[in-house]
Amino acid sequence: MLLKGVRQGQIPARTQAARDWYRDKARNVRSAAAYPSNMLSDMDTKKRVLIGRMYHFKYDPKGSKTLPYYDAFPLIFMVGPAAGGFYGINLHYLPPQLRARLMDALYDVTNNTKYDESTKLKISYDVLNSASKFKFFKPTFKHYLSSQVKSDFIEINSTEWDTALFLPTERFQKARKSKVFADSRRMLK
Repeated sequence: MLLKGVRQGQIPARTQAARDWYRDKARNVRSAAAYPSNMLSDMDTKKRVLIGRMYHFKYDPKGSKTLPYYDAFPLIFMVGPAAGGFYGINLHYLPPQLRARLMDALYDVTNNTKYDESTKLKISYDVLNSASKFKFFKPTFKHYLSSQVKSDFIEINSTEWDTALFLPTERFQKARKSKVFADSRRMLK
């Protein structure tokens, strides 16, 4: 099962496997380099999303001109409703090793251990904020406006969470990911 790799700290191997998968798909899609959603188009898309599930989507924030940076293709776990939209934890804001550590903690709050279409996280802001094992969530917690979502949601099945976690699909605008990761690390101190 894929979950074992993250839990045993095999992050470099999982990262390389995800990159290999991504490159293989990219070879078959001419515009994949321009946007990862072109590669993932054969995946299950949703217009309606559920709390505790993982999703990818295109996003253009309302304050894009004033934000120091943002992710135009977030990978989130849906946390809950918010004014005008929803809250999500965008895993792209963490470097791979911290993503894996957060994911390990999140596996402890799944509703079952089947890891099939029925599996989801039992999360809320209060749950995330109340336990030290979730300390890495703070830089990832974002408020998304529904009006700024520019695509359907691509649902990532629980059997693919570990692979999606390490895919190079982040699309940070106005800053390099090294800057985003450095800022996230500072926020955690």
